[in-house]
Amino acid sequence: MRTLFKTSAFNDYYSTLPAQVQEKIEHVINILSQQKVVNSKFVKKLENTDYYELRISTDNEYRFILFAVDHPNIIEATQVILMNGFIKKSSKDYKKQIKIAERIIQEFI
Repeated sequence: MRTLFKTSAFNDYYSTLPAQVQEKIEHVINILSQQKVVNSKFVKKLENTDYYELRISTDNEYRFILFAVDHPNIIEATQVILMNGFIKKSSKDYKKQIKIAERIIQEFI
């Protein structure tokens, strides 16, 4: 259904996470790759950007920035890039992470 590309920033952050969190991430990644429509509990559009967030809730709120490559709407996209990840502490975290995502997408393209 969907091809997912993982950047080195994604892989670097992912490798630092506990095994339990990695399992949850893999579960949500499988949903994203296999289902056309994904519940907003797992994937949500970031306002005023071209990006989405992958949402993982455990003891912390883990977030990963996503970019739909071939369509502006992730539901219609067949290619998605998993970019950088972070622990959400406040809404201020997003601006910094979006800037990082913009740098990553420029390098990726």
